[in-house]
Amino acid sequence: MTEARPTTAASASLRERDHEVADITRAVDALCTDRSSSGGLLVFRGEAGLGKTALLAETRRIAESRGCTVWSARGGETLRSVPFNVVRRLLQPALVSLLPEEAREYLGDWYDIAGPALGIAEPGDRRADPQGVCDGLVAAVRRLARRDWPLVLLVDDAHWADEETLRWLAAVTDQLHDLAVLLVIARRPGEIRGEGARLLEAATAAGRPVGDLSALTPKAVADLTHAAVGEHADAPFCREVWAVTGGNPYETVELLAKVQDSELEPVEASAGELRALNRSARGGGLVARLEELGVDATRFAWAAAILGTGINVDLVARLATMAHDDAVRCAALLCNARILTAPDPAGSRADDGDLEFVHPLIATAVYNSIPDALRRAMHGIAAQVVADAGLGLAAASRHLLQVHPDDDEELVEQLREAAREHLAVGAPDAARRCLERALEEPPPPEVHAQVLYELGRATLLTAPARTIGHLRTALAMPGLDGADRVDAVYRLSQALLHNDQLEEAVRTVEAEAARQGDGPARLRLQAVQYMWEGIYGESASPGRSERLARLAGTCAGRDNSERALLILRGFDAMTHGENVEEVVELCDRAMVNGRLAPGLGWTDQEWGIELLMMLGSCYAYADRLDRAESLFAEALRAYTSAGWSGGHLALAHAFLGLAYRRQGRLKDAEKVLRDSLRLAERVGRGLPLYWSATCGLVDTLLARGRVDEAWTVAEQYGFAPPYPSTIVLPDTRSVRGRLLLAVGRLEDGINELEAAEKAAAARGGHNPVLAPWTVDLAGALAAQDPARAVRLASDARRQAERFGTDTAIGEALRCAAALETGKRAVSLAGQAVAYLESSPCQFEHAAARVEYGVVARSAAELRRGLALARSCGADGLAARAERVLDGGDFR
Repeated sequence: MTEARPTTAASASLRERDHEVADITRAVDALCTDRSSSGGLLVFRGEAGLGKTALLAETRRIAESRGCTVWSARGGETLRSVPFNVVRRLLQPALVSLLPEEAREYLGDWYDIAGPALGIAEPGDRRADPQGVCDGLVAAVRRLARRDWPLVLLVDDAHWADEETLRWLAAVTDQLHDLAVLLVIARRPGEIRGEGARLLEAATAAGRPVGDLSALTPKAVADLTHAAVGEHADAPFCREVWAVTGGNPYETVELLAKVQDSELEPVEASAGELRALNRSARGGGLVARLEELGVDATRFAWAAAILGTGINVDLVARLATMAHDDAVRCAALLCNARILTAPDPAGSRADDGDLEFVHPLIATAVYNSIPDALRRAMHGIAAQVVADAGLGLAAASRHLLQVHPDDDEELVEQLREAAREHLAVGAPDAARRCLERALEEPPPPEVHAQVLYELGRATLLTAPARTIGHLRTALAMPGLDGADRVDAVYRLSQALLHNDQLEEAVRTVEAEAARQGDGPARLRLQAVQYMWEGIYGESASPGRSERLARLAGTCAGRDNSERALLILRGFDAMTHGENVEEVVELCDRAMVNGRLAPGLGWTDQEWGIELLMMLGSCYAYADRLDRAESLFAEALRAYTSAGWSGGHLALAHAFLGLAYRRQGRLKDAEKVLRDSLRLAERVGRGLPLYWSATCGLVDTLLARGRVDEAWTVAEQYGFAPPYPSTIVLPDTRSVRGRLLLAVGRLEDGINELEAAEKAAAARGGHNPVLAPWTVDLAGALAAQDPARAVRLASDARRQAERFGTDTAIGEALRCAAALETGKRAVSLAGQAVAYLESSPCQFEHAAARVEYGVVARSAAELRRGLALARSCGADGLAARAERVLDGGDFR
């Protein structure tokens, strides 16, 4: 090696990159303007060797010269299975410098959520929610950006980043508008498939990519050639250097180094030897060059490639079973041969090791040159080395995955433990890979079913179709008994539901319940069966309500299975409009001293979220809105504290919005429902939680009188048929019908409300408050079919009196008053006010006051209605009251 080579390499990597460097300078300057600056994103995309890493190094130099804090990390080809690898290496150094109590105070509630993924906190007992962990990592960046402003984050080789990091990158780039961070990403085109490719595109598409990096021009290569081997290099020789390397900066530098080492004369007569020299620097030529250094050096290089990161002489010596002095000698040989090098101190961290490969292309070539059987065996030794170093089986699992299957019971247990560690930090995909590999071993017969059960639980939310196969196989094998078997059947039924196989889900649970003897296990399965039948399906099975009532009648709330059946019976009674006092009594019996029973909390895993949402809904429609609000607010706190920021948190927001909407707190309802919709968008459209958020928001906007905005939301989020087969609260057809009437589409509105009528009949009856299609349809038909409108109003009143809440009766009286005139209308409107005045639903009370003021021509009533409407945030209703007051002659 000559002294000129490092300068030549740096010069080559940044040559003809003036445009990219200018973009870097502008981005850094924009970040440094002030602390309120929005963030920025730069993406450098190009094939291997085109100088992406050099551009990141130049970014570091420019940023540090302006006083920026710069952190960096890179993906690794053999490290893609390590969850949170890149984001951990990026952020961890800034946090490990803090004492544990300082880090906890600094990250606040996010410490227990994101801390385990970053390796600065021990994981908790329950599985972490992947979306919550991702949000926690984004929150960590936000807080670090405030502390270390101006902050620049560099991510190299992002195409080799783990999926968890890519999900975090996509989330960060989506929030750069209010996150004062400059994020610079280097990646190759291609090199990644599946979900990882989608996430990487989402992360990089949000920026303003500089564009694909281009190869060097012939003139640039000629300049480099002259700088490296002398001005006497002739034009044909320089042209051949360009032709052989394709203008790739890395290959150009390596080839010119070979020219110097071989003392090749840089003239046209020698140009024919350049291709052979170039081959010796890559692929098979590199392997041959490695072998020339000797067996020990080759073993050292192989061990370094197996480790991939954190390469130090002692670790490599242990992995290669080599004496320390021999390892030191081999390291020196490999550095002199430009295969290994010391890490750049500017971007390295304490655990990066003493060595790294000069270029990822070399690391790949060396790794691929290891004979397959030996490579697998070395990964097994590496797993032991990592575990012995106290880094845990999760860290060792990337090596365990590569070991050849060999009926090794210990390996199966190690992989199961690694899967549990991955789940605890929010990496279910990594857990899945471990458990799938354990099955290949294979496990001994006595634990095979358990491994399948664990795999089925790990894939439940991400791959329900695969979960079905795993759990069915597990249930058909010996070894899965007791509580685990019951839970496996429950999880299987969940997977079948997620896979649109409702009938199969119900049959599966029913068959297992029949197989069980009397006791809590059987009751739990029966409760699950009734729960799925109650939530899903357009029609009720014959006699279902009667069977459920008989079974619930035997329950006193002695355990959670009995409590679940009481809740299910209460929900069934509520949805069918049975007496409200019975509904409340059933729900109260399911509580323990007015609180959720132990094991039946919002984050407990034995029962799903559906059961508690049904409990809260019963209270919401039974006019016990304080209890409903308390339950849903508790859900919000529990999920936020636990870091569950996916579907569970979206539903908690949606149902808290339902409680606020029914209380008449329309501004609060709109806010939390918009939050719910934002969260639901991240989980995916089409799911029941998405419909709950959308339907609730449309209903609330209609109540506020913002019809155009409600229509826009409906159009934007697909609030139109076909509807999901689940029960959605509030009722989708009723809300859609009301929306169509509000925008003047009378016939479409009537058709939608009549469809709601048919759906209610198929379900065996309905609650007029839960699905208020009756009163809206009566009002819509008042002009064209007054007789039918009167019959509908009469039915609504009969159903309301059967249910028995002040809200239901008051709403039915409002409907009847709207169909009458004169004293009869005044009398009915006055009765509606009397009932709704006692109701906790203040918007409906406000509407009744305004309507009574209009028909009774009472300015006092109108003013009371106006004040209530304003306090509710019902702008449309308030405007109507003001118009009537301004234009009428009132007492």
